[in-house]
This record gives sequence, structure tokens and C-alpha cells, in this order.
Amino acid sequence: MEPYYYQRLSKPMQEAYHAVKRGVEALSPIFPVPRLDMEQLGDVLFYLRLDCPEIFYVTGFSCRVHPDALRVEFCPEYLFDKGRIREHQKALRARVERLARPAQGLTEWEKERYIHDFICTQVHYDKLKKPYSHEILGPLGQGVGVCEGIAKSVKALCDQLGLWCIVVISENAPEKGIKYRHAWNIVRVGGRYYHLDATFDNSVGTPELIRYDYFNLEDRKIFRDHQPLITPAPPCVDGDGFYYRTKKLSFTKLEEIERRGEQAARKKKELVFHWRGGYLTRAVLEEILQCLHRAGESRGMHPRVRLNWPQAVLQVAYTDQTPAKTLDPQQANEAEELEAPLPQGENPGDTLQ
Repeated sequence: MEPYYYQRLSKPMQEAYHAVKRGVEALSPIFPVPRLDMEQLGDVLFYLRLDCPEIFYVTGFSCRVHPDALRVEFCPEYLFDKGRIREHQKALRARVERLARPAQGLTEWEKERYIHDFICTQVHYDKLKKPYSHEILGPLGQGVGVCEGIAKSVKALCDQLGLWCIVVISENAPEKGIKYRHAWNIVRVGGRYYHLDATFDNSVGTPELIRYDYFNLEDRKIFRDHQPLITPAPPCVDGDGFYYRTKKLSFTKLEEIERRGEQAARKKKELVFHWRGGYLTRAVLEEILQCLHRAGESRGMHPRVRLNWPQAVLQVAYTDQTPAKTLDPQQANEAEELEAPLPQGENPGDTLQ
């Protein structure tokens, strides 16, 4: 099957796609490609690198154009010299094969979780944003990366395991304080498409407690705190595949929360759950917090709650010490966890279904 983005290009751009792919795989310093304008050739390289995350070593290009020629000379910009690229290629192939080996016999869903958990436990966000952090070389070779490198690493591992996956890119929004484009994945599991943002889960969880707030989201949920896509993508309309729903950790009644809170206080284990009982308003949140307080009272325990408001996910830890504050709003983001203020008004959380 042809790569996802390749299929969506025009015939001339598909021809250029193949020519660029052949040239950069051969590490040629210059090679002919069909004559397209620079914007089209830029799109060709952009989509080629999303389809093929193993092409981690091309950072840009220039062209030599002859006025009457049907082709142009394409000059790639390589991140390293040829010898070093070959060394990295060999090491990365071995790394991907080794990482994928334990998951070969798993179901599609289990493969997806295996890859997600690897990112959340073994990869750190690269605040310095080195050049290789935008490619698989960062997360898979150095254990650090930014969203683009993480999303491409997820795709590389999915490709190795035969799990359908694409990298998608959203626009930035400076007016909202979002300076950069963001990258994540769409996967196909059980014939249905879902959003998977391992970068955001990495930011709200820890290696000791992995979070799944962005594991198999539908369109209407992911775009609560993600900008619209600039890349084509299949619609993701199934809400039943969301991780917390499949694990019966998506609650619709306050009594369920209090009962599970009592269990967490008794066992001294953290509880992570999703609220699906209507809009998560400030009033509803206060009722939830009261339930969690009551759940710990008989044991002299006090809850500390971390809240991902847009996704209506709460993480609860009980302690015998009264915390300075009960509620810590979280903001899922690329670099690091920031203290996020509660939004004004209502949060458009899940309506009761």
C-alpha cells in the first residue's frame, strides 16, 4: 500500500516524491526532479518526511533551475556527512528492531500501548531543541525529543510492528500563546481511527505513573486543546476507544468516584479517572472534590488532585498530611508541566451518553 500522504499528491508531485526519495536515500548531493515550483517541491519533501520517518537526515533543499529545462536539479541539505548518516541509519535500524521485538505477537491495541508507554517512560522532552530532536534520531537514539521527533518515532515503531499510523501537524496560534506547530499521530486500531498524542501524555504523567489522557481520542475531544490540522487526515469519530473508557475508568456518577476514592485511600494507590457525567463545570468539580474528601475521611487521608481540565481527567493521591492546596490544574504541553489556571465558565466536557 502506498504511503498515506503520497496518495494525496497530484501525479506530478508523486513523480517528484519518488525522485526525491531515490535521491536522498542514495545520499546524492544533487539529482534531477520534475520541474515544479519551489512551494510544491517543499510540500513534496514535507510529506515525504512524514511518510518516511527513517529519512531523518534531510533538513531542507535548494534548486538549480534552467529556464527551458523540464527538470530541475534538487540539492538536499543533509544534517550530517554521508559516513555519519550511514552509521546512524545502521544504529537506528537495530534500535527499532530491538524495541519492536517484544511486541510482535501483541494485538493492535497492545502494540499501540507498548509504543506509547515506551515514549512516556524512556523519552524526555528536549528543552534545548537540538536539530536531531525533530527526527527519530532524538527519541530513539538519544532518549530526547520534541513533538515532531516523538510523533515520527511513534510512526517508525508502528511501521515496524505493522500498525497503521500517520504523523499529523497542527497550526500554531500566536494569539493564544501557541508559538509553534504541534505534531502527534493518528492510528488505526480495529479498523477505526484515533488520535494518539504521546507528547502530551508524557507532559502530564511520569515514568512511575503513565497517563493516557490522549490515548485514542476522537476528533471532538482532541481539538479541545489542539489546534486545527494543516495536514489531511481521516476522520476520528469513535469515542468508545478512549483509554479510560476501555479500562472502565470513565465515570458518570459521583457515587462511583467516591467508591473508587475509598479504594485508593485504603490501598494508598493513586487513582486516575475521566469524568463523563456531563459538563465539567466549576460546580460539578466542587462536588467531585467533596466526594474525594469524604472518601478519605474515615482513614484520616486527604486527597491531592491534579486536573487536566480540557480532557476532564483527574489524578488523585491520598496523603495523611493536609496538602497546601487540594487542586493542581495541569496544562498538557510540549516542554514541561505548567501550572494552569481553571478556565472561566464551563468546560465543554463530555455530555452524558
